Amino acid sequence: MKITPLDIQHKVFDTQWRGYHKTQVDQFLEEIAESVEELTKDNLVLKEKLSGKDDEVGQLKRAETTLTSTLISTQSFVDQLKHGAQRDADLLVKEAELKAEEILAQSRAELAEMRRMISTLKQQRALVLDRLRLTLSSFHRLVEIEERPDDAFEGEGEPEMSAERASHREAG
Repeated sequence: MKITPLDIQHKVFDTQWRGYHKTQVDQFLEEIAESVEELTKDNLVLKEKLSGKDDEVGQLKRAETTLTSTLISTQSFVDQLKHGAQRDADLLVKEAELKAEEILAQSRAELAEMRRMISTLKQQRALVLDRLRLTLSSFHRLVEIEERPDDAFEGEGEPEMSAERASHREAG
């Protein structure tokens, strides 16, 4: 059973022959009633404050939960970004490596083609030089034949030489 300040003020004690002094008891009861009333008011104020603090704690817990959730979401997002960036970087490196290999292969193919062309040009040059030597040699013989005195041909197959001279003159 809960005792209120009113219960204390209205409490009546039985009297006995050598009991307590009634005025002092009443006065003390009045003081106790006032103290209990003040304590009750203080208790009410404290309960209201506690209730307010409980609300604040609840709000702070909800804010903490929200912040924790946001932090977890943000961390997850950052991890996804890092993973995506790493994947993109790896892909770029792979593409660059493939492109470099492609360029190297193309350069090697071009080098092989140039070497083949150089070899072909050297062969063609050698053929042209051989033909030029042969042509020059033929012209040289023709010049020698033309420079011989006509009497050197007397008696030596002159008709054949005339035909040879005629063919060289047409060529030249």
